Amino acid sequence: MKKILVLCTGNSCRSQIAEGYLRHFAGNKAEVYSAGVETHGVNPRAIQIMQEDGIDISKHTSNNVNEYKGIDFDFVITVCDNAKERCPYFPSNAIKFHYNFPDPAKATGTEEEIMQQFRNVRNLIKMYSQDFVATNL
Repeated sequence: MKKILVLCTGNSCRSQIAEGYLRHFAGNKAEVYSAGVETHGVNPRAIQIMQEDGIDISKHTSNNVNEYKGIDFDFVITVCDNAKERCPYFPSNAIKFHYNFPDPAKATGTEEEIMQQFRNVRNLIKMYSQDFVATNL
């Protein structure tokens, strides 16, 4: 079984969404983890927009990348430039992927405008995750 780590800055939005979709699309082909170079807690709006698409991430936790140093990952996916630049060295042969998704936590406007930006990012991550699983697993 393949092991996938999704990294972001705070492990609150983008990496949590990606973890949810990668688990969904990979099924029993992979163990999926997410972490941040910091921990900010799981964003309630991320939980809400994932529930809209039938994926429950409400039990996810915000984890620091250092918690996973002992795991030999097959893939490490960074989902923001900051995490890519700050990611610690992993002594493994993990294949590294990177995609800089917009940060929905920085969205401004009315509540509906903010939620729409969360949905837009969710949809980008959903497509990326589906393609990742189809291509790499």
